[in-house]
Amino acid sequence: MTTSSGITGRRVLVVEDDSLIALLVESMLSDLGASLVGPAGSVSEALRLIDSGVAFDVALLDLNLEGLPVYPVADLLRARNAPFIYCTGYGEAGLRPEDRGVRLLRKPYRIADLAQALEQIPV
Repeated sequence: MTTSSGITGRRVLVVEDDSLIALLVESMLSDLGASLVGPAGSVSEALRLIDSGVAFDVALLDLNLEGLPVYPVADLLRARNAPFIYCTGYGEAGLRPEDRGVRLLRKPYRIADLAQALEQIPV
């Protein structure tokens, strides 16, 4: 098991429409000592989950969910001052101008990449 003291115990909301990727992320989070919240596979599911009051420390947002941008979820998280990281294979080219500078995890990513991204989020 690989653990990282800055990540251990964190609850990570995963918003990802690819079930295989969600399972892989769950495994990586477990190896890092963090726990998975969700996953939510669509924008509407993610919004419902967040509005339900589920507790999480940071969110991982797939930029494209079932062909729709995840921006409504990002906007809600931003309004609530909840930290999030975009996950995408498109790089910054797929981001809106107001999202430039948001942490970005480029797909495909490894556990070390995920750990580094999560460690950059203050507790």
